[in-house]
Amino acid sequence: MALLVPLDAWGALTINDDGLSTLTTRQQEAVETQLEDECFRPVLADPEVQPRLSLQSEWLMLDRRRHIGFLRSGLGQLGSGYQCLDASRPWIIYWCLHGLSLLGYEPNESERTRCINTLRQCQNATGGFGGGPGQLSHLAPTYASVNALAILGPDALSIIDRISLRKFLAARKRADGSFTMHEDGEVDIRGVYCATSAAFLACLPKLDELFAGSAAWIARCQTYEGGFAAVPGAEAHGGYAFCGLAALHLLQGAELIDLPRLASWAVERQMKFEGGFQGRTNKLVDGCYSFWVGGVFPLLRKMLKAQGADPGLLCSAEGLIHYVCICCQHPRGGLIDKPGKGRDFYHTCYCLSGLQAVGHPELIVSTHEAFNIASAKAKAAQEFFASQTAGSNL
Repeated sequence: MALLVPLDAWGALTINDDGLSTLTTRQQEAVETQLEDECFRPVLADPEVQPRLSLQSEWLMLDRRRHIGFLRSGLGQLGSGYQCLDASRPWIIYWCLHGLSLLGYEPNESERTRCINTLRQCQNATGGFGGGPGQLSHLAPTYASVNALAILGPDALSIIDRISLRKFLAARKRADGSFTMHEDGEVDIRGVYCATSAAFLACLPKLDELFAGSAAWIARCQTYEGGFAAVPGAEAHGGYAFCGLAALHLLQGAELIDLPRLASWAVERQMKFEGGFQGRTNKLVDGCYSFWVGGVFPLLRKMLKAQGADPGLLCSAEGLIHYVCICCQHPRGGLIDKPGKGRDFYHTCYCLSGLQAVGHPELIVSTHEAFNIASAKAKAAQEFFASQTAGSNL
């Protein structure tokens, strides 16, 4: 992978267009050239790097102070430039809270109160959460809201109306096991994952009934390549691969899919030169797939071991760490897609999540493979909800 070979061996890692230049190959060449000139050569010019870049090197360390500062800014008053994300308020809160959790920062009381009050206003009496106060309930912000409240702890979780939440999820369910994202909304694999994650984290009752047929529908989304598509018959994609596999993990449906074929597809998404992941075949590297593809591997290892298989080394952790830490850290804090792109809370959260998934030495917080929140937070949330279920009308 990147940085583990001498300069004269880079040719074997860069793209070979076989003499047929296309828009796709030219874009890939441009990314590789930019990374080589701006990121990798300066590192290799450091005499302390040779013959191997240590994971303890300053080049691979996270700028924790600046990243924490950037993520904390997302929990305060946002500027007018964020108007386009007005329907993503629970997502912003989740991205910032989870990123901070991975960096070992606990929100102060003012930050916690602000988050809880915002999420409370996003919850609808008909069940579920919208992207903002007064907005239509939607499975995506519902997932983000439940995750964010779990990170904040039991006192925050008490605002969730679990009776109406279950009614909302049941109303999204279709006869074939899939879910619509909202009333009269689109159907894709994200819906099953968001519904499954929220329901299992909130310990809703009668989960077998709620998700009858869902595992089989997810299995139909596995493509000839081995990855998962949004719907049966579409193209495999990194985000859908995580959603499908994480939902199957919760639903205990791993036997319904071809795990080795999925492993092969996921391995092929790691870029030889860059070290990071692409989301689809013939696409460019992107920091967010550090998790959407990188997060597939912990699930795969667990599932393959349960089937008696030895998963071995599925991806290069060092390659991903090299890409994220050298190429994706913004000098003012936050992480990015690739050099030349702006920082944002989304890429910051998922770059950090990917680093945690492959074991970056600075990120020691254990996370739940399917929920993507700290394992301790997930356990505490489920214990809280289990105690609330006893004697309730659920």
